[in-house]
Amino acid sequence: MKTLEQPPRLYSYDRELDDGTDKIGLLRDSSDAAEDFEELRRRVEEDGYLYIKGYLDREQVLGARSSIVNNLAAAGILDERLDPMEAVCNLGSDYGFKPEVADQSPEVQELLYSGKLIEFYRNLFGEEIRHYDFTWLRAMGPGKGTNPHSDLPYMGRGTHQHMTCWMPYGDISYELGGLMILEGSHKRMDLLENYVFRDVDSYCENKPEQKKRADEGGWTFTGTLSRNPPMVRNKFGGRWLTSEFEAGDLLTFGMFLVHASLDNRTENRLRISSDSRYQRASEPIDERWVGASPPGHSKAGKNGRIC
Repeated sequence: MKTLEQPPRLYSYDRELDDGTDKIGLLRDSSDAAEDFEELRRRVEEDGYLYIKGYLDREQVLGARSSIVNNLAAAGILDERLDPMEAVCNLGSDYGFKPEVADQSPEVQELLYSGKLIEFYRNLFGEEIRHYDFTWLRAMGPGKGTNPHSDLPYMGRGTHQHMTCWMPYGDISYELGGLMILEGSHKRMDLLENYVFRDVDSYCENKPEQKKRADEGGWTFTGTLSRNPPMVRNKFGGRWLTSEFEAGDLLTFGMFLVHASLDNRTENRLRISSDSRYQRASEPIDERWVGASPPGHSKAGKNGRIC
C-alpha cells in the first residue's frame, strides 16, 4: 500500500481532502507487469484500474499536446506572449470542454485510436476491439475539479465491460490537479446499485417538466454521485488515490469505479486531458457515441419512457 509521504494539501470540488494515510494514497503503478496481460487483467479485477507510468511514447503525447494548444492559441484562449506549450490561459476565455479540438487533431486521433494504445486494449480484452468515435477532451482552467461519479450512467446502453482511458497531455502536478480514483469503490455494489444503472439521458415522457428538459437537450439526472469527495470516501471506505502525472502515463479503469479530479489551483494554467473509451468488438455498443457525428447527450440521444 503506497502512501503519500508528507502529502500536500489537496482539494477536490473546493473541499480539502483528509490527509491521513488511511484516507489518501498513491495509485498503484503496474509498470512491473506492463506486458503481462494475464496479471494486468487480474489487477483490473482487483483494483478496478491500471496505472502504467511511461507506457506511451512521451514525445508522441507531447506532439498531440502541441496540436491541441496551437488550436487553443488560434482561438484566443492562450496568452499569446508565452509559449503555447505552457498552456497559460487568458482567464475567462473559452476553455473547458473541447471535443471539437480532438476531432480536428490528427495527432490526437493517431495517439488514441491507433498504434500502441489500441494494441494494449486488444491484448487486455483478449480479442478484437472497437472504440467510441467521440473523444472527451478538456482544457480546464483554475477552479473546481470534476465531482465524484462513475462512467456507466453516461454510456451504459451497450456493454458494461468497456473501459475509459484518461490521457494527460503533459505533466500534471498536484497543484494542476489530475484524476483521482476511490480505492475499491467498483466492488461496492451495495452503495452503487441504485445509482450506477441510471441513464442520464432517460426521462419520463408523461412528466411535462422532464419532457421539456429533454426536448432542450438537458438532463433530469446529472450522473453526479456527490459534490463532497471527503464524504464519499467516508461512506465507501478506501482511500482517494492519485499521482503527479507525466506525459506518457496510461491510466485506464472500468465503468463502475468512482473517480473525480483534484481542483486546478494554479493561477492561470490549463490542465489538458482526454477521456476515450474502448470495448470488445463482439459486445453491443452505446449508439450515442458512434458514427460520424455521434448524438451524445443531445436531444437525439434521449430515451423517453412512461414512469
